[in-house]
Amino acid sequence: MSTETLSGLRDYLFSTLSRSNMLWLATQLKERAEKEEELKPYTIEELHQMVEEGRKLIAEGHYYTSEEVFNELFEEFGVDEREPKEQAKEVK
Repeated sequence: MSTETLSGLRDYLFSTLSRSNMLWLATQLKERAEKEEELKPYTIEELHQMVEEGRKLIAEGHYYTSEEVFNELFEEFGVDEREPKEQAKEVK
């Protein structure tokens, strides 16, 4: 999130929360931040292992075709990406 967005959220919370609610929220945020683990990048070996696992699943037939993915998207969201979108008309 950008600093500008975070500042806007902070200002909104300042204007809507009581002092006790702000203190509660601050405590909750601090505790959560201290518990979260730092993200670490994958090693080359881990990446190779994930690729091999993916290849094995594909070879076993565990995959979705693009048509199946688009059908699921349409069923869940009503979006059909298979149909071409209208091109923007050129303004002269």
